[in-house]
Amino acid sequence: MAAAAGNLNQALQAIDRALSGLEEAVDARLETLKDRENLENEVRIVHADRAGLARELDQAQFKANRLEEVNREVSRRLVTAMETIRAVLDHEK
Repeated sequence: MAAAAGNLNQALQAIDRALSGLEEAVDARLETLKDRENLENEVRIVHADRAGLARELDQAQFKANRLEEVNREVSRRLVTAMETIRAVLDHEK
């Protein structure tokens, strides 16, 4: 009978160790899932930031192109005005 009780105790200890190992594995898996979810959230945030930055860059590029066009037009008008002034001055001489 003592041998049976010893075997039962050993079996119970083995079950207890197995349950502890299972609990540790579940806890580790939950932590991994939590870390993965956090990482996925960070990736979503980075993608949203990137999209916003891309829009801002496109807008800045559009403004720069528009300013370049306006600058060319102003330069053209200045050249025309200077030529007109020279023509008037030359005509007055």
